[in-house]
Amino acid sequence: MAGRAAFSVSSSPSLCIPYSTTSLSLSFSNRSVLSVRISTRANRFPGICCSLSANDIKAGTNIEVDGAPWRVLEFLHVKPGKGAAFVRTKIRNYVNGSTVERTFRAGISVEEANVFKETKQFTYKDGSQFVFMDLSTYEETRLNESDMGDKTRWLKEGMECSLLYWKDKVIDFDLPNTVTLKVVDVDPGLRGDTAQGGSKPATVETGAVVTVPLFVNIGEEILVDTRTGMYMNRA
Repeated sequence: MAGRAAFSVSSSPSLCIPYSTTSLSLSFSNRSVLSVRISTRANRFPGICCSLSANDIKAGTNIEVDGAPWRVLEFLHVKPGKGAAFVRTKIRNYVNGSTVERTFRAGISVEEANVFKETKQFTYKDGSQFVFMDLSTYEETRLNESDMGDKTRWLKEGMECSLLYWKDKVIDFDLPNTVTLKVVDVDPGLRGDTAQGGSKPATVETGAVVTVPLFVNIGEEILVDTRTGMYMNRA
């Protein structure tokens, strides 16, 4: 539930706001009052950080550890018979993709990583760069192929994606969970085979290879789960 809190602004360059706070009033020395609303999902005010209790950590939470943004993949709240409770997590670094296990003492304050998403459309590839466009401002964002990983195998022109920002830098991008792709090649010896229970490799328009049922032919469109790379159905 949204709360309202009053803060006195000093010369400190940053202000830390409790995780649950969604609105606040800032009082200045000249007695003027500035009201600010803050989204708990995407805090983009420079110099303002958010924190949350380790007890609130769950899968999907973005936290800042050792000066880098991490996403919580797994978590487990542990209450041992003796000693203090703690939260055991598996977290992934947004910047370099590494995954580590990290333990936090229950109740301590953890800084939330200010990671937010913006929807962009992939427009074209320029050499080794992928160009995305904001459909409202027409501003272009370029990402190097070396920084994008294997998600590019499902990426085709005109597709809308979510670019993830941290400290005004793109650190990752999310594809739609399901994409429609055209089959451009299959094993000639199996083309048109309607046998049940079998499968075959098929190359789709982006160059990726997907295992599909034997009845799928060249020219057909299929639905692919980008999280697993698995065939779902014919489109």
